[in-house]
Amino acid sequence: MKLQQLRYIWEVAHHDLNVSATAQSLFTSQPGISKQIRMLEDELGVEIFARSGKHLTEITAAGQLIIEAAGEVLQRVEGIKQAARDFADETKGTLSIATTHTQARYVLPPIIQQFIKRYPGVTLQMQQGTPIQISEMAAEGRADFAIATEALELYDNLVMMPCYRWNRCILVPRGHPLAELKRLSLQDVAEHPIVTYVFGFTGRSQLDDAFRAAGLQPEVVFTAADADVIKTYVRLGLGIGIVAHMAHNPQIDTDLVALSADHLFDSSVTRIGCRKGTFVRGFMYDFIELFAPHLTRERVRNAMNASNKEQLERLFAGLVLPRL
Repeated sequence: MKLQQLRYIWEVAHHDLNVSATAQSLFTSQPGISKQIRMLEDELGVEIFARSGKHLTEITAAGQLIIEAAGEVLQRVEGIKQAARDFADETKGTLSIATTHTQARYVLPPIIQQFIKRYPGVTLQMQQGTPIQISEMAAEGRADFAIATEALELYDNLVMMPCYRWNRCILVPRGHPLAELKRLSLQDVAEHPIVTYVFGFTGRSQLDDAFRAAGLQPEVVFTAADADVIKTYVRLGLGIGIVAHMAHNPQIDTDLVALSADHLFDSSVTRIGCRKGTFVRGFMYDFIELFAPHLTRERVRNAMNASNKEQLERLFAGLVLPRL
C-alpha cells in the first residue's frame, strides 16, 4: 500500500468518480491512476469502486470505509509536513478559513488586520459558502478552520470551540411604525412582511423556532445569504429586515433603524471548527486567540485532545462567552 494510491482513491472520490478530471488535477495520466487503484484493490482483496465497463459508477460499502481512512492518513501526513515547516519557520505558511458572508464582512476584518501585521509572511485564504459547505471544507481538510453558527455539528471529525454569543435586530427605514414602539413583541414583528436569511444561515433556525413556539406564521417575502442584500431590499420597502445585530453599522446605515430583538429570540453561538488530528501551527493558535481571546493555546490543545463530544462540552461548560 502506497500513499500515492491513497491519494488517488481520495481524489477520485472527490472528483465525482471522474478519473480523467482527477488525472488533470494531479498532473498525471488517467491509465496510471486506474492501474494504481486496481493494484490497491488487489492487495486489499475488495473493490473500492463499482464499475460499468471502464467507468467507475459508485463507491462500494467497503470503499466508503477505506476512503474515509485514507483521508485520515493523508491528513496525518500533511500534519507531519506542517510540523516540519513549523520548526523550519514559524512565521511563514498558509492559513485557509471557510466562513459565511456575515463573519467575513462584519466580524473578521479587524482580526485579519491584526493577524497580517503580526504574520506578514503567512498567506491567508478565505472561502465563503453556506454553513454546510463551510463545515464540509474543514471536515475534508480543504480549509484549516470553519467559522459559522450553523451546521458545524453535522461532522463528527470536527472539533468545535465556542467563540461568542450574538443576537438579532429588526431593521426598518426611518419613520417606520415599529420604530415608534418602546418594546417590540413577536406579534408586532409578524404583522409585517419579513426579509431575512436563507434557512441554515446565521442562526435562522432560532428565528423560526421563536415564531413557531408563539404560534405565529410570519410572511417571509425574501431571503438571502448576504446581510447587505437584505438591507438593500429593506431600503426598497419590500419588508422589515431581521439580521445579525453586528451587520448594522450606525455610521453607514444612517437611513435604517436597528431595533433590539434580544428579548424575542434566543441568542446564537458562533463557533470555530477544526478537523481532528490537524497539526495546529503557532500562527494558527494565535489566529484563534485573536478571534476568541478565551481560546488560549492550552484550551485549544485540550479541545483537540478531547476523546469525545461529551469531554469537549465539559471543557467549555460554565464558560461565559463574550457578546457581539
